[in-house]
Amino acid sequence: MTRVAIVTGAAQGIGRAIALRLASDGIDVTVNDINSKQAELENLVDEIKSLGRNAISILGDVSKEVEVQRLVAKTVEELGSLDIMVANAGVFTPASLLDITDENFDWIMNVNCKGVLYCYRAAAVQMIRQGKGGRIIGASSVRGLQSGIFEVAYSVSKFGVRAITQTAALEWGAHNITVNAYAPGLTDTPMVAEGVKGANEEEKVQAILPGAAMKRMGRAEEVAAVVSFLASEGASYVTGEK
Repeated sequence: MTRVAIVTGAAQGIGRAIALRLASDGIDVTVNDINSKQAELENLVDEIKSLGRNAISILGDVSKEVEVQRLVAKTVEELGSLDIMVANAGVFTPASLLDITDENFDWIMNVNCKGVLYCYRAAAVQMIRQGKGGRIIGASSVRGLQSGIFEVAYSVSKFGVRAITQTAALEWGAHNITVNAYAPGLTDTPMVAEGVKGANEEEKVQAILPGAAMKRMGRAEEVAAVVSFLASEGASYVTGEK
């Protein structure tokens, strides 16, 4: 039976690469992003269908739990089940500890941390109902392992994803649901390009991750390969990793 995945934040960057990789793996995909990304999602759906897979796009804000619940319900209605949830959606804007506003802090936490919580929870409810297990995968970051300057809200949100992931893995393992998070370093995406305008690749690596072993940015497709493994049969005994 064909498996079904949801990928949030799929209009660009890592999310887009994940959706295409899962489709290449033979998985039908729901792609999700915010309303302003409708055109990008429609183009992605066409590209997935050209790979021979079924795909739908559903607009919605992951920071609103009711919209995440609707995302899951619509996916099951249209594609038949939910087997893989990739809670990829995330936002970032730099700000120092002295300058960050409540509004900015809350926005990043609501999308990056609460959005993951809502995606995990809605997916688990459906997977438990189906009774055949599932794979839940979230977006952490190297900043979920070690914070950096001007990134307090982003770092807190990604540390939070690690905690949610480990807790969910412990709670839902009995239902044959694995829960893992990927934690990429500096990756060549539109979000990173917006955060470090005008710098070349080497300058970006030096500015953001001066201690990086690989003196280049990661590629979205490389992150997607990790997600592909976590969604595969080969990762059926991998859970709680972040």
